[in-house]
Amino acid sequence: MPGTAIVVPCYNEAARLAPSAFEQFARTGVAHLILVNDGSSDDTLPLLRDIAAKAGDSVTVLDLSPNGGKAEAVRRGMLQGIALGMDRVGFWDADLATPFDALSGFIDCIVTAPAIDAVIGSRVRLLGRHIERRAIRHYTGRAFATAVSLALHLPVYDTQCGAKLFRVTPALERALATPFLAKWIFDVELLARLGQVDGRYDADRLLNSVYEYPLLQWRDVAGTKLRFGDFATAAVDLLRIYRAYL
Repeated sequence: MPGTAIVVPCYNEAARLAPSAFEQFARTGVAHLILVNDGSSDDTLPLLRDIAAKAGDSVTVLDLSPNGGKAEAVRRGMLQGIALGMDRVGFWDADLATPFDALSGFIDCIVTAPAIDAVIGSRVRLLGRHIERRAIRHYTGRAFATAVSLALHLPVYDTQCGAKLFRVTPALERALATPFLAKWIFDVELLARLGQVDGRYDADRLLNSVYEYPLLQWRDVAGTKLRFGDFATAAVDLLRIYRAYL
């Protein structure tokens, strides 16, 4: 078994999933893939099982029913990775907006820096990098990221990129022990839980243990399930997180 497990939550992804990309990555041995079917009503589950059959022992399919939402799919998948004895667990969006090629950089950050317990992808548009994001999503994202940064008392640039990796620690296991309150921004809630010290939030703990990894490539993929009204849901989620943890 490799020391890294990556959870890929899937809900009605049959039309846009790229099986060959998953099969090819699984054969590299860089990470064990945990493909989570979140109560899909299309052909997602048989597609995931077909990927696993072709990739062998490097892929696990976790079938959840009924649909419980991305947050719970990720949480259950990460717990599965921990149960497999992995040293690192993370999650990746099924549309591969962040290519699998980026994962080796995430792993290097944790392996070479003992103080780093979490690496989170950051979509920063810089010269020499290929970050393709629609303007409306960029600017609403920037406004939301500012609100999150103020709430967490942390200079974080991008909490919502769907590419993250964590060192398996007792703190992570505690953070994953119960379902998330948030429907959409469970990423923020996970950070808030990891920042808990003796029942209180300590931003310094995250400041010294979380590394933002500027991605070389990221692109908006057609078919996203995110809708404009979800930003209102995210705002409510942030308020709930603030009251519960911060």
